[in-house]
Amino acid sequence: MTQVSYTMEEQQQGERIDKALSGVQSEWSRTQIGNWITEGIVKVNGETVKAKYKVKVGDIVEIDVPEAEPLDVIAENLDLDIVYEDADVLVVNKPKGMVVHPAPGHMTGTLVNGLMYHCQDLSGINGIMRPGIVHRIDKDTSGLLMVAKNDAAHESLVNQLVNKTVTRKYTALVHGHIAHDKGTIDAPIGRDQKDRQKQAVVDKGKHAVTHFQVIERFGEYTLVECRLETGRTHQIRVHMNYIGFPLVGDPKYGPKKTIDFAGQVLHAGVLGFDHPTSGEYLQFEAPIPADYEQLLNDLRNSH
Repeated sequence: MTQVSYTMEEQQQGERIDKALSGVQSEWSRTQIGNWITEGIVKVNGETVKAKYKVKVGDIVEIDVPEAEPLDVIAENLDLDIVYEDADVLVVNKPKGMVVHPAPGHMTGTLVNGLMYHCQDLSGINGIMRPGIVHRIDKDTSGLLMVAKNDAAHESLVNQLVNKTVTRKYTALVHGHIAHDKGTIDAPIGRDQKDRQKQAVVDKGKHAVTHFQVIERFGEYTLVECRLETGRTHQIRVHMNYIGFPLVGDPKYGPKKTIDFAGQVLHAGVLGFDHPTSGEYLQFEAPIPADYEQLLNDLRNSH
C-alpha cells in the first residue's frame, strides 16, 4: 500500500472529490476512485467523505493506494505482432488460432499470456495487474484488438465502445452471391434457445447492428466488408447467416459443405478510436493474412 497526498487548488474548487482526483491523477478512473472512497481509504483533512463531497481550496486529500494484485496467469514470450504502443494503449494484430483470454483448456498460449510478458508497464485495472481487453475477437478470427494498459485508459475505451465511436471493420468471405452492393442488418442477438453454445437472432436479444458492403464477387461466394455498430458475441457470423449468407469455413453457423479453412474466413482489418489521454483519433489497418489472400486468389483464378 502506498499513501499519496494532494492539496486541492483553485481549479478544483467545488468539484466532486472523485472528479477532482481523476483530474489530478489520470491513471485513476472515477470508478476506481469511487470504489476507494466507498472502502474508506480516501480521506479529506483526516476524515472519510462520500464521492459527492465538493472539494475546497486547501483541502488535504490522502489516499492509501492499494497495490494492484498480480494476475494469476503465466507470462509467455509469444512474439506478438504489436501495431502500436504507448503508455496508455496497445494495438495488437492477433493471429488466427489464438485465444484471447485464458480459460479451461486454454490456460497458456493466449493473447493475455503474451501481453503479460510483453507489457512491463501495466497499472492496476480494477485492482488487478492485467492488460485491459475491452473487446474480443474469436479464436479463429484474425486482426486488430485494442488493449488498455491502465484503469483510466480502460474506462475511456469501454465508454467509446458503448457510445459507438470506435471504428471496427472486418473483411468476411461468405457463401452466396449478394446482388446488392451494401446493406444494414438490424436484428437483436441473444442466446440460441435450441443450442446454448450458439448465439442467434432472437426477439428479446440485445440490440445489434452490422453494416456491410460488397468488395468482390466470386460466383457463389462474396467478399464483404462488415462495419460493426454494436459488438455482440459472434455478431458478424450470426447476422450474415441470418440473411442467408453464412461465413465460409464457419464451423458453428455455416453450412457443413464449405471450404476447409479451419475456421471462419474473417479478419478484423481496421480499428480506430480516440486516444484516452490526448483525444487524438487513431486508426490502424492490418492486411489480410497470407492464407486468406491465397484463398481469394484461388477463387479469382477459378472464374
